[in-house]
Amino acid sequence: MGLALKKTALYTPDEYPEFERASDVRHEYVGGEIYEIAGESLAHSRICVNIAREISLALKGNKCEALSPNMKVRAESKGMFAYPDLSIVCGEPVFHDKQRDVLLNPKAIIKLLSSSAQRYDQTKKFFRYRKEIPSLTDYILIYQDSPFIEHHEKVSDGRWVHNAFDGIEDVLRIPSINCEVPLSEIYDRVEFASADEENNETDAEGT
Repeated sequence: MGLALKKTALYTPDEYPEFERASDVRHEYVGGEIYEIAGESLAHSRICVNIAREISLALKGNKCEALSPNMKVRAESKGMFAYPDLSIVCGEPVFHDKQRDVLLNPKAIIKLLSSSAQRYDQTKKFFRYRKEIPSLTDYILIYQDSPFIEHHEKVSDGRWVHNAFDGIEDVLRIPSINCEVPLSEIYDRVEFASADEENNETDAEGT
């Protein structure tokens, strides 16, 4: 997450949407604080376009649809507003207000992991999503630096199970929306650092 904006008092859940709609940059809201979202890398941009294209094609003619990164989602308690990289809703979407830019009933949320927010997205944000968005059945985390995807799936007895898809030859499977996407399509045109380059970066950080 980015740095919280300075304000003497905390923002209310009603203030955040008004603030965000007037802003030129995107922010997330957590517990009264507003955090600016960092800009995206080339890899992030390519993966976002790829996954949106592939899932949209897979859902064509379906009752489900994919919504862009500009669509926010809100936790039930109104304590968190966030921007997934892709949201999937099935059936009639339900919104926070008449502006229709904050979704309340996503079925699946897809997020690209960044080094600055990876731990938060994997833990605290996921905990809040699964506890406070009853419609959610799938939380998918996509790594940018290697072809690896984590899929948290809510099964019929209410438990969340973890699946991993590893390697460019693997296929992301999302049974709840009857969707399969090869990782080769998700990571199309994405260049990964070689082992030597990663070692050099690690050495440079240690000097």
